[in-house]
Amino acid sequence: MTAWTVFAKEWVDALRDRRTLAVVLLSSVLMGPLVLVALSGLLASFESRAERREVVLAGAESAPTLVNYIARQGFTVKPAPADYEAQLKRAELGDPVLVIPQDFEAALKSGDLPRLLLVSDSANKRAEAGAGRLQRLVAGFNRERATLALALRGVSVELLESARVDERDLASPQTRGTQITGMLPFFVLMAVLYGALNAALDSTAGERERGSLEPLLMNPAAPLAIVLGKWAAVTAVALLIALLSCFSFIPAQWLLRGDALAALFQFGVHEALWFLAVIAPFAAALAALLMAVAIRCRSVKEAQASTAVLGLGVSLLPLFGLLNPGAEERWHFWVPALAQNTLMTRVLKGEALGAEALGVSLLVCLLMTLAGIVFVARVLRRAAVR
Repeated sequence: MTAWTVFAKEWVDALRDRRTLAVVLLSSVLMGPLVLVALSGLLASFESRAERREVVLAGAESAPTLVNYIARQGFTVKPAPADYEAQLKRAELGDPVLVIPQDFEAALKSGDLPRLLLVSDSANKRAEAGAGRLQRLVAGFNRERATLALALRGVSVELLESARVDERDLASPQTRGTQITGMLPFFVLMAVLYGALNAALDSTAGERERGSLEPLLMNPAAPLAIVLGKWAAVTAVALLIALLSCFSFIPAQWLLRGDALAALFQFGVHEALWFLAVIAPFAAALAALLMAVAIRCRSVKEAQASTAVLGLGVSLLPLFGLLNPGAEERWHFWVPALAQNTLMTRVLKGEALGAEALGVSLLVCLLMTLAGIVFVARVLRRAAVR
């Protein structure tokens, strides 16, 4: 009964602080969808540029053969501006420039090898993305010229090919979609962290700073019951933020620009519910750890500095899975945050989570939760004795 009373009080206090709650909602819940929409806009701009099928040539009048080939591939040739190098550096020109020498046709007729110059800027991402397209066009032009030359001499083109390669992609559409949706677990973890952080600090170091913790300990209630009530309230706030974060990606799909990204991004109610099931034990463990760190601090500012290391670990550990292109290791599931990130990635791929992986991550979170609650209860018991 005492734990429930403390829970209700802490829950009301957490929801009453509307300014902090609004900041948490904007920073953690909306950040993921906003980044997703911004990324979709960037990819959509690349798609629209590719659909225009335009190439920029400098000296196109010197290479009618090449221009004819490019036109037959469905591309439109645009003349390069006089100051194309300066425009590429300033990112005003979004296409690379293929510079053609004046003696291009003469070199082709004489059998010489004309030299083309592909001008781009690696800092100009739009131009850099089109460089590969121009290189493929020139390679296709070379193959066509070689084919015609061999055909005139009665030589079969197949003699130049020792083997042919056929491709087969084993990745499912969901697995390919994780190239885009792979960022979702990170945003959910950050939402849980910031959702639990403010509530945990306010219910421990905040009460100590306001001087309301000592009167609370004077009540005839067991410190463990008080801790359980506070911990349940912090966990509930973290899960509420996680719930909003998970389901915010569903309507965010309606704002995606670009058919390719919309086709790859497959995230529905089923995935959101699995995300919550995976993240719930971690939210409980994180709430207990944050309270354990903050209970020894005498002010919220001191508690924020003390919990910075814990927050840094939660934010950096999931990145290990993104930076490590190798297969999953069994020890990943023994590491908090990394385990949840790996499991949520499995959900996005449509793979089975596995009883062992779920059991290990659940066990680790349970031990962390018990350790944090016991530690906070011991600190409060000592404070009550004093």
